[in-house]
Amino acid sequence: MSDAILADIIGVIHALIVLFVVGGQALILLGWALGGTGGWLWTRYVWFRRAHLATIAVVMSIAAMGEWCPLTVWESELRIRAGQAGYEKGFIATWLDRLLYYEAPLEVFVVLYAAFTALVVWTYWKYPPKKRGE
Repeated sequence: MSDAILADIIGVIHALIVLFVVGGQALILLGWALGGTGGWLWTRYVWFRRAHLATIAVVMSIAAMGEWCPLTVWESELRIRAGQAGYEKGFIATWLDRLLYYEAPLEVFVVLYAAFTALVVWTYWKYPPKKRGE
């Protein structure tokens, strides 16, 4: 498999992780707003909520250490090996720049990740997960 294809696969996986974290939080909040009943009970499933919390905790930990996400680094290195342009900044910063023309140093993203992590933790506490049947 070529480096370019591997880089594309990593990019898709990375985008899916971002979607899981951001979209998952939005859906959890929506489930909470709808009372967490009926078709929205899954927003309280313990396996989903723990995976969601763990994912943002890993993201926040990496950013707090001042490091770029390993997926960003790996994808960028593969793109460079394939003769393509690598990332000059992180995955999210690059895509925000492409989508919103937004540029910021890593420290800004650390603050954003910390705020989002705090929201996830607060939601976990105020709208706790439940095991099936509870």
